[in-house]
Amino acid sequence: MEYQDDPQAFTAFVIESLLEDGSDPDAVYEIEHHFSSTNFDMLEKAAVAVFKLNYEVTDAEEFETDDGADIFAFDAIIESGLDLEEINRQSAQMEKIAQQYKIQYDGWGTEYIPQDED
Repeated sequence: MEYQDDPQAFTAFVIESLLEDGSDPDAVYEIEHHFSSTNFDMLEKAAVAVFKLNYEVTDAEEFETDDGADIFAFDAIIESGLDLEEINRQSAQMEKIAQQYKIQYDGWGTEYIPQDED
């Protein structure tokens, strides 16, 4: 299923998949929101805006696309539970910043955290 036009469905799918695979429902996760742009200056301005919202912001990295274009990217990281409403709120906030600075918001991700086995 394609979630490009429905970020809330994507968030629900990711959370559901993590939990079905046995990820700890009570853990604190590092949620990484991904941004990219060919315009470094606008990407940098967006990074400052995200930082002001108390996210950890990674240094921008430069990549070359398959068609030879240079692209810059950074991640905005925040600790959060796997809470659907909270991650949807974060994603909407990140999308708004991306639109404001005319950069790409590439969604979010996190890592699987196994449940403690006693």
